[in-house]
Amino acid sequence: MPRIRILTETDLRGILDLSLELVDCVADAFRALAGGRVVMPPILSMAIAEHNGEVDVKTAYVPGLDGFAIKVSPGFFDNPRLGLPSTSGLMMVFSTRTGQLQALLLDNGYLTDLRTAAAGAVAARALAREDATSACILGAGLQARMQLRALSLVRPLTRASVWARDAAKAQAMAYEMSAQLGFPVTAMSDPQAAVSAADIIVTTTPATSPVVQADWLRPGQHVTAMGSDQHGKNEIDPAAFTRARYVADRLSQTRELGELRVALQAGIVAAGTEFSELGAVLAGDAPGRQSADEITLADLTGTGVQDTAIATLALEKAAGAGVEITT
Repeated sequence: MPRIRILTETDLRGILDLSLELVDCVADAFRALAGGRVVMPPILSMAIAEHNGEVDVKTAYVPGLDGFAIKVSPGFFDNPRLGLPSTSGLMMVFSTRTGQLQALLLDNGYLTDLRTAAAGAVAARALAREDATSACILGAGLQARMQLRALSLVRPLTRASVWARDAAKAQAMAYEMSAQLGFPVTAMSDPQAAVSAADIIVTTTPATSPVVQADWLRPGQHVTAMGSDQHGKNEIDPAAFTRARYVADRLSQTRELGELRVALQAGIVAAGTEFSELGAVLAGDAPGRQSADEITLADLTGTGVQDTAIATLALEKAAGAGVEITT
């Protein structure tokens, strides 16, 4: 009889955390995506505007892996007012040989948070200067904290700043992360000053208009935009495309959901313009940073291949964790 492993968020937190192993796992997933054999359909996305919510469904089949994940990821952004997290969800893992359900990962969005942060580290490791020592995070939520943690794994950070529309949240994050990471993290009231002073900038907001202006950027910086994963979202001034080397996680997605969508609509980028994808940069098939003075921009909308990769890693490490049921 088929056996299904069920892992809760508590189980998964005991198995996986941010680490270089996880960063490498997500990097390998991007390389596989660049190889052309991965099957990854477009994101199924549904807005629930009445309740400031959205639901995304992502999946990918990666040749060589025993299973593939289908992830359901709700985001309801008024939830904190109700004492609930903004994101939740689960992953279902099926056998690539038989299609039988192998596992339910009841992670409440934990694995998505991990793989998203790891993708930020992958982008920074591929595109930021190796001597980058300062970071600026825009946003002060959970993913803002995780992106800063992830950056500290791949670059020798000695200081960071954080800006958010809610100054109290920025201050709380700065205090918390200073203690956790062992270097000073400062809350900034002026986003331009915060951006201009950093080697690496990461945007982690649900903004619908730019929180980073093109003329704030200076030579040598790297920017990772990871908040624009839905139609209507926008964190980066589209004029930045005239100054930066742009790299997409998945070009077909960023044309529809990411910062590239806004640049196309503004006429700053011509329709049909080709750009490199992160996996191709990692595989050595496309150029990354070309000089210390170049500005680089990574547009991360989230890919199903990341979900299959982290689900596979979680099951490899699960051993006796969770429970098994027979159906």
